[in-house]
Amino acid sequence: MRGAADWARALHAPQLPPVILLAGDELLVLEAGDAARARARALGFEERTRLDAETGFDWNDLARAGAGLSLFATRRLLDLRLPTGRPGKDGGEALQSWCAAPAPDTVLLVTCQEWSKKHEAAWSQAIESTGLAVHLQAPRPQELPQWLGQRLAARGLSAEMDALDWLAARVEGNLLAGAQEVDKLALLVPAGTRLDREALEQRVGDSARYDAFQLVDAVLAGESARALRILAGLRAEGEEVLPLLGLLNLQLGIAARLAAARDFEAGVRAEHLWQARAAQFRRALARAPQPRFWQRALVWAGRIDRMVKGREAGEPWREFERLLLALMQPRSAAALAS
Repeated sequence: MRGAADWARALHAPQLPPVILLAGDELLVLEAGDAARARARALGFEERTRLDAETGFDWNDLARAGAGLSLFATRRLLDLRLPTGRPGKDGGEALQSWCAAPAPDTVLLVTCQEWSKKHEAAWSQAIESTGLAVHLQAPRPQELPQWLGQRLAARGLSAEMDALDWLAARVEGNLLAGAQEVDKLALLVPAGTRLDREALEQRVGDSARYDAFQLVDAVLAGESARALRILAGLRAEGEEVLPLLGLLNLQLGIAARLAAARDFEAGVRAEHLWQARAAQFRRALARAPQPRFWQRALVWAGRIDRMVKGREAGEPWREFERLLLALMQPRSAAALAS
């Protein structure tokens, strides 16, 4: 299988390969998949069909999607999500059949978020022979500082090498955590800033601001115990409800707009979200996909705001905690379900 450099070259080629396999680290595959979809749109692939190859998936749907005529465009992208990287016997045969005779004016994009030598089989070799198979490996420990530096540079920031080493040690090889730290720094630090280790430690280690972001991360991830623990710590440190509510309100607005969007990826682009953040919203919307749920959450947040300002009766901290629990456990949140 090819590597990240080969994938970068393929993205800048005049045409995409007829079949593409992107496999490896979850964050890298998510971002590479979004780049592939964006490139396909730029090349005129205006119609996209998503297929989720999870338990119970009918692999005949792949052949039917290839045989069906496009109603809206002459060029199509088939977006096949295969999270485990294991299509099984039927799936392997379906993918080999596709590679033997790819549908015209169609690109088949296969993304897998688990991959190792054990996953390689006849179907992935068929993709490699027909199109392009890419293994997106997480950077090795010694490569992580450079990877973080590149992400900072993409956000208009830079850092001294010892600062990057410190940040790499802090995230302990977790790419999503590293990407989130970079995104948070981009919110806290003006573009063009060059960070030394002291400045980086001060900003990342600022417990109030750092934990406020961590609280929102935990809520979007549905991690109730972690979120309540962070909330209790913030309250014990003297943090006020209003700044936390303001940060949460921004995320609720984004979630409401993404839930109402006809296409999630288009919504992500409209919100200018980096893929690490988009992945968090994707998980949150999987728990509660209805726009009304998020709109009601915004109304609830508005009531808490009025409580803080003395315009409505109620205890703000208690209501804030109730709102967070409702967001993390939507099935039991009667106040938001109707």
